[in-house]
Amino acid sequence: MNPLPLMHAHPRRLALIDMGTNTFHLLIVEMPTMPGQKPLVLLRTKAGVRLGEGGISRGEITPEAYARALHTLAGFKEEMELHEVTEIRATATSAMRVTRNGPDLVRDIFEQTGIQVTVIDGDREAELICAGIRQAVPLGTEHHLLMDIGGGSVELIIANETTIFWKQSFEIGAQRLLDRFFPEPSGIFPAAAVEAEQEYLNATLTPLVEAVHRYKPVSLVGASGSFDSLADMQVGQIRAEAELPPYTELELSSFQTSYRHLLAGNHAQRAALPGILPMRANMLVVATVLIDYVLGITEITRIRTSAYALKEGLLAEMLVA
Repeated sequence: MNPLPLMHAHPRRLALIDMGTNTFHLLIVEMPTMPGQKPLVLLRTKAGVRLGEGGISRGEITPEAYARALHTLAGFKEEMELHEVTEIRATATSAMRVTRNGPDLVRDIFEQTGIQVTVIDGDREAELICAGIRQAVPLGTEHHLLMDIGGGSVELIIANETTIFWKQSFEIGAQRLLDRFFPEPSGIFPAAAVEAEQEYLNATLTPLVEAVHRYKPVSLVGASGSFDSLADMQVGQIRAEAELPPYTELELSSFQTSYRHLLAGNHAQRAALPGILPMRANMLVVATVLIDYVLGITEITRIRTSAYALKEGLLAEMLVA
């Protein structure tokens, strides 16, 4: 918890920062003063930091990514001061927990901005993602497969509204898959690369196959930039984070069409598709291969995308604490 000086007397204002391997998120809320009230969202924004680009597969954060992280956190600090935030909760995930210089970045962020970052493990990340998705998506009593594709890790959870039945974090995030399977510089993802990624996933995700067989989830709920992009492709436009509804029904036919288009083109053609941020054009290819693999082993036909994930899960925990 990081106190910031108050300029005026305000109700408790909280900033939640999720420092992912690809994207940094900032959520600023005014906490309720009465029981049963919901927090008032003052700001919801994100920045494509690409913290894992060029280095995560070698266990380091590159100097360029390191500098982008510090620059982004300095900008977040300005927003927090503007909104007169009184408390900060900042978490970091895969890129910060597995790299040799992750602890150095935690130190430099604190020294330069006063923001104390907590690096969380994969189990904790999965729990928070589940808590966040529950704020957006009505899960009921049936079993659902929840999935968050980060840049460094992928969290997979089988849960309903009240119970987590199984969870696991895998260090197979989209940046890692990109480094491992995407042939540069052509920007074309050939059938052989798709097959190689599928074989790798088949070998790596054995625990998921066993969990799916045991719990038989009835739907897939996806949270992360990749799922947001697929939802944007379905509507044909890029939406700001604040414009997203809590959840979106992603039609299976829409996913399949997007998947075909992503595999068929080169980087420029993918980047020109309606709803795709150029930054995600290649990463989305390896992410959709992963989603397609998961759909194949589960036989799930219903997909929903959640606009809420880790930071909303942390907020939900704080509201009941």
